[in-house]
Amino acid sequence: MSKMQFRIAQNVWKNINGSGQYLHRNFFQLNKRDKGKWELIRRAGKVSDERIVPEHIQKPPYYLKHMAAGNTLGTPEIKNVEQLEHMRSSGKLAAQILRECGNMAKIGITTDEIDDFAHSRILSHNAYPSPLRYAGFPKSVCTSINNVACHGIPDDRQLVDGDIINIDVTVYQNGFHGDCSETFLIGDVDERGRFLVDSTRECLKNCIALCGPGVPFNKIGKFIQRFCHEHKLESVAAFIGHGIGSYFHGPPEIYHYDNDDPGEMQAGMTFTIEPILSLGGGDIGLLEDGWTAVSMDDSRSAQFEHTILITETGVEILTNAD
Repeated sequence: MSKMQFRIAQNVWKNINGSGQYLHRNFFQLNKRDKGKWELIRRAGKVSDERIVPEHIQKPPYYLKHMAAGNTLGTPEIKNVEQLEHMRSSGKLAAQILRECGNMAKIGITTDEIDDFAHSRILSHNAYPSPLRYAGFPKSVCTSINNVACHGIPDDRQLVDGDIINIDVTVYQNGFHGDCSETFLIGDVDERGRFLVDSTRECLKNCIALCGPGVPFNKIGKFIQRFCHEHKLESVAAFIGHGIGSYFHGPPEIYHYDNDDPGEMQAGMTFTIEPILSLGGGDIGLLEDGWTAVSMDDSRSAQFEHTILITETGVEILTNAD
């Protein structure tokens, strides 16, 4: 799940009213509109009641007390051996649940059904679905379809032929969070949609390969910007990667665009990399629910995410299912 206290550049955010009509558009980007056979998401669907979490499940602090999203500023934590073992466990579980959700994502399935499945599977492992109640989020996973960049709330909409859907799974187990996401193809996705998904997957893979002790954090954003230029895509820059551990979001901040922010990776740091790449522009707005972030130019985007550990010799992906 992307950081929910967004760093907002001037003119990035626009507002959208409840009917799904734009209050303002960036007309300079309309010529980049994503063409193809796919269904535009203009409004949120019906959201079911909050799912129950049994008393015996260990819950994060925000479950009982409404809290704002975590602070990502400051010095990144260097984790010890015990903390890293818990991170590996939660990361592996998150990846396993994500893979199972991806297998479930078929034509005719609702995103609420995916949420219900993920919620039950996470609880069965004596873990907690991290998004639930985090800064007020009402569901256990995020499901973002087509022109929804991220933070889509599962609802009663059925998946249809040609959709692309990002499913974002984070679990809290033994006091530590593991966070990952993937974009899945539903039925017969057009060529541009497949290109977008394949490119975003490749982008994340290359970003991770860059990481290691002594590497500047900004090397990730610089690479993503070059990658987007070469592939004629654009990074949705309002959303960033983040440190993770006993907290859902913390330092360091990982920008997915060219930047000169200081700071270097050190062994023992754990953080997410989660680029969102768009076939159109990078500007986004929020639907009436205050969470669902959609593209301002009606273009599709895809996202992939892993939680990684910087080791003494390189990098370890903590959210591999294998």
